[in-house]
Amino acid sequence: MSPVEIGLLSVTAIVIMIYIGVYIPIALGVVSFVSIWLMRDNFDLAMNLLKVAVSDSVMEYAFATVPLFTFMGLIVSKSGLGSDIYDVMNAAFRRVTGGIGMATVGANAVFAAVTGSSIASASVFSKVSVPQMLRYDYNPRFAVGVVAGSSVLGMIIPPSAMLIIYSFIAEQSVGDMFLAGIVPGILLAVAYISAIAFMGKFTPGFIGGRQQEDAEPMSTSEVLNKTLPIVALIALVLGGIYLGWFTPVEAGAAGSAIALLLALVRRRLSWSGFWEALIETGHITAAILFLITAASIYSRMLGMAGLPNQLADIIAQNQLEFFWIMVIYVVMMLFLGTLLDTASIILIVVPLFLPLLEPMGLSLVWFGIITVVGAEIGLLTPPLGISCFVIKATLNDDRIALKDVFLGALPFAAIMLLVLILLIRFPQLSIGIL
Repeated sequence: MSPVEIGLLSVTAIVIMIYIGVYIPIALGVVSFVSIWLMRDNFDLAMNLLKVAVSDSVMEYAFATVPLFTFMGLIVSKSGLGSDIYDVMNAAFRRVTGGIGMATVGANAVFAAVTGSSIASASVFSKVSVPQMLRYDYNPRFAVGVVAGSSVLGMIIPPSAMLIIYSFIAEQSVGDMFLAGIVPGILLAVAYISAIAFMGKFTPGFIGGRQQEDAEPMSTSEVLNKTLPIVALIALVLGGIYLGWFTPVEAGAAGSAIALLLALVRRRLSWSGFWEALIETGHITAAILFLITAASIYSRMLGMAGLPNQLADIIAQNQLEFFWIMVIYVVMMLFLGTLLDTASIILIVVPLFLPLLEPMGLSLVWFGIITVVGAEIGLLTPPLGISCFVIKATLNDDRIALKDVFLGALPFAAIMLLVLILLIRFPQLSIGIL
């Protein structure tokens, strides 16, 4: 077989292996290693490339952002600051139709700015928000749908693990990726809240619910006590990067230290919680390091196979314009989103399209935001929508089936697609503040 044929079979094999449950880095690494061996008929070359991929990942200074921001997010989550923000948002929207849903979106947006994890957001707000909405007679599908939809903000609003992974694959600045994610994340949160207001007026049956007449407004001192810590943490981390006070690694270190100090001062963190945060940080860091290493050798395999060049030739022969290239890219991500998780999509698709887009002079930072938003839609679509599975597992409520979670999340997936189209049409929304 020719290198191109081996490359095509390799990509197909990787997708199939991931879909049947093989660990993503194993699928990427093993298939890529064997493919390089077959293409060059040289075992030593394949082994040397694997060594280079491992050393490049381990020695990369910017990789330190992964454990630091992960630890910061876990400390914030375990110290209950997420539920504090939800209480404030809930009090602010208590008199509005669909107010608890809007509060969930707002709290998720703030929570995302310190956790960077859609799964953490889905887990926390399934316990905090859904029971509250059911108590006030909200439609169960809307209750779980709004939590699923807003949980994806955790992977768009920085610090985001997916933005970090993309920055390594595309060799872009982690700081630039973080700054580029701010406006799209806020735009998506505003779109969600606006959509809930629209549904509350024109399709009230989908939302259901009643106003929280028994809820009392919060005093100014209580609002400040619940919001100032997390707002100060966000301002320190993202503001420090934007103003040039910190590198992303230094911002992660400062944020972790401040988060730990806040948790201790407020006496919200037990020794067992602290130990769990350390262990989870290690697990997540090791998993992402393994992912990046596998992605590195996968990219080298694609280069040897010449697949990116073949794709560029096909597009040139058919004289496809930028519009159609982006249509193909988005459709491919939406399709893979029904089969694979976000990290898999980014690791498989991005190395194919990067060599194609670089000669066009397009911003690879902007392309990263498009990639993450497009891939995140897959978290809400069956059969693999991970956020939906997390919500179902966390709730463990027989009244809410997995089907209800997916149907409730469907309108929010559609809103994400509209926001994605806006981001493609107006790149300045992503890169305007760089």
